[in-house]
Amino acid sequence: MGQSSILPEQVDGLSGMSLPKFIVGMLFALAIVVAWSYLDGASLGTTLFRAIACAIVIQLGYFLLVFVMIARNTPTSADKIRDAERKLSSTEAADGEKFSARRSLH
Repeated sequence: MGQSSILPEQVDGLSGMSLPKFIVGMLFALAIVVAWSYLDGASLGTTLFRAIACAIVIQLGYFLLVFVMIARNTPTSADKIRDAERKLSSTEAADGEKFSARRSLH
């Protein structure tokens, strides 16, 4: 297909999570934590602590999800071409390849 995208692709059936989806989901989760703390009768400090702890856990989860998606991603054709060009410009000789500086005596 002729499309190129900078967003993560699907991994093991999980849909790629874009940044806007993540932010909306995180705001909903934080709103639920704040509402739960309010209904529980928690103090402002406890509510703030719970919201910050929730945000940290969500951030870590998102980071790990993106890390796994990147780690499992197969190299693109551009990566393969770049690696081939590096091998061509390398000064090391391939196995079985001999270089000589023969000069003709004629």
